[in-house]
Amino acid sequence: MKFYNRENELNSLETVANQTSEAARMVVITGRRRIGKTLLSLEFIKDKPHLYLFVSKKSEPLLCREFIRQIRDTLPIPIVGEITQFKDVFLLLLEYSIHQPLTLVIDEFQEFLSINPSIFSDLQNLWDQYRSKSQLMVLFLGSVYSMMNKIFQDAKEPLFGRADRILNLKPFSVSTIYEILHDYNHADLPTLFNYYVLTGGLPKYIDILTTHSLFSFDEIIDFVVSENSPFLAEGKHLLIEEFGKEYTIYFSVLELIASGKTSRSEIESILEQNIGGYLERLEKDYGVIRKIRPINAKPGTKLVKYQIRDHFLKFWFRFIYRHRTAVETGNFKYIKDAIQRNYATYSGPLLEQLFHDLFSASQKYNLIGHFWKRDNTHEIDLVAVNDAEKKLVIAEIKRNKNKISLKQLREKAEPLLKDYQGYHVDYLALSLDDAKDMLTT
Repeated sequence: MKFYNRENELNSLETVANQTSEAARMVVITGRRRIGKTLLSLEFIKDKPHLYLFVSKKSEPLLCREFIRQIRDTLPIPIVGEITQFKDVFLLLLEYSIHQPLTLVIDEFQEFLSINPSIFSDLQNLWDQYRSKSQLMVLFLGSVYSMMNKIFQDAKEPLFGRADRILNLKPFSVSTIYEILHDYNHADLPTLFNYYVLTGGLPKYIDILTTHSLFSFDEIIDFVVSENSPFLAEGKHLLIEEFGKEYTIYFSVLELIASGKTSRSEIESILEQNIGGYLERLEKDYGVIRKIRPINAKPGTKLVKYQIRDHFLKFWFRFIYRHRTAVETGNFKYIKDAIQRNYATYSGPLLEQLFHDLFSASQKYNLIGHFWKRDNTHEIDLVAVNDAEKKLVIAEIKRNKNKISLKQLREKAEPLLKDYQGYHVDYLALSLDDAKDMLTT
């Protein structure tokens, strides 16, 4: 698959690169695995003098031996003796870049936490000494959100405040997914929606599906839920390192949220334990879930629902992890039947989210969200607010537009309109077909 999107990120990197003639620059690129951090960095450095180093899980001396071999193959740096500490590798590159511009990429940087945590203090000391006279641009890439956040944004850590730019990569937008499918001659709305639901816009997953020419829903599900599928253990690979020994309770919480138990009280009633701390860490430390409140809710409201941010993880917890016994026994037909039976209901909220994303991408509204009352009545799928022009869009979203009553929508909106007196209101009935006019290729 060719390189898509990321123009804003490339422009940001170029802006920083242009500043290295004045002093060394440090950029942090984060985002979950499969989001395209490595691909972005390789696209950025392809026409520049560069060095790419991958931090694998091995001892520091072995890692340094590997890095020195790469340096010898890539750069004209005389190296005498054996180097067994990464601080000395970094010093070599800083000294080299005093006279020659160099872009250094260090991938999976957070692995140094388990290899030798003192490396971060060593790097801070070297960076402070050489920054003003070096022409090095270093890109630190990391895929474990909590660890990268700790390394660079915890005020107690040595590298806090050293990064000139922190880029947190997001999944591809709906329009980018549509562009990719257009290039593969499959730019129909049902395929777009299934890719949106099942990949969440993750570049690696889209690449896997397009490489295998998988575009119909049945083809995709047959591939995802099959022996040796790269997707079956994906959730564990992505999250166990984040959660550590307590991963089972975190997984239980996420399974319940993916299954529609979106309030704290619902989750606690099933697990029979207080999970407030787990929810807070899932949101703030790991970035896996987010809180959803009614669009006009006051600060501190207890009207809160929880949502898994990542569409693929939501699918994985709902259909793969939930049926892990069937996965272990190879009963893939059972899982496929469960997906087929529940997909329409499961994907309904994601159709709402698709329109939230499209309305957000239009940049016409300063606030986009849902609305509901305390007793879960008067639920409205989408509310978009333009305070500058005093405009309001209130929409109901269903697969079958014929099942939408605008009269009932107006009635449900009455409590909301008390907060938006004097606004012009558009009431919309939306289905997947209406996404076409909001897409660009």
